[in-house]
Amino acid sequence: MKKNWVLAILMSIALLGGVFVPAGHYASAADSTTVTSDEEVNVDNGSPEEQELTADEQDLLDYIDALDAAGVYEKKALDAVGGSTYITSSNRKSIFLTLNNTAIPNYTKYVSMLKQIKPENAELKKIHDKLIRGSYAQLEAYQLFKKAVSKTKVNSTFLKQGNDKVAAGKKSIEQYLKEVQKYAEKLGYEF
Repeated sequence: MKKNWVLAILMSIALLGGVFVPAGHYASAADSTTVTSDEEVNVDNGSPEEQELTADEQDLLDYIDALDAAGVYEKKALDAVGGSTYITSSNRKSIFLTLNNTAIPNYTKYVSMLKQIKPENAELKKIHDKLIRGSYAQLEAYQLFKKAVSKTKVNSTFLKQGNDKVAAGKKSIEQYLKEVQKYAEKLGYEF
C-alpha cells in the first residue's frame, strides 16, 4: 500500500548520507520496495485508508517531502567526496578543493534546510532534532577534514577530531533512524 512506499522513501532519504563514515565510505540505501498488482488496485480504487489521512500522517508526508528537497544537497556533497579516501601528499590538494568547493557548501545547504523543517507533531520534531544534531556533526567533520588537508603537511590532529565528530554524528543519526522507524510504524507504516 501507499504507506509501505512512503516509509521506504523516508528511510532511503535518511540513509542516503547523513552518516559520514571515517574510512570515507558512503552508503546509500536503495529503495527496493515493490508494489504488487493487488496493492496498485487498492491505490487506484482510492480506498478510504488512502484518502483520509490523520494530521500526524499528513505531517509525516510533509516531512518526507521536505527531507527529499534537502536530500538533493546532501547527495551532491556525498557524491563529491564519495568512495574510499586515503589522504596522501599527492591527493591532499584535490581533497581540499573537493571539500572546499563542493562538499562543504552543499552539506551546509543541506543542514540549513534541515533546520528549516518544522514538523507540527512534537514527537516528530523531537526525532528530527536528532537528525539535525547528527548532520551538523557531520558538517563539522567535513570542516575539520578540510583544515587537516589545508596545509602542505596533513594535520593528523584535525583528522582525529574529524573522525570523532563522524562517530558522534553517526550515533545521533542511527538513533534518529530507529526512532523515526518506530514513529512511522506507530502510524501504521510498515517496513
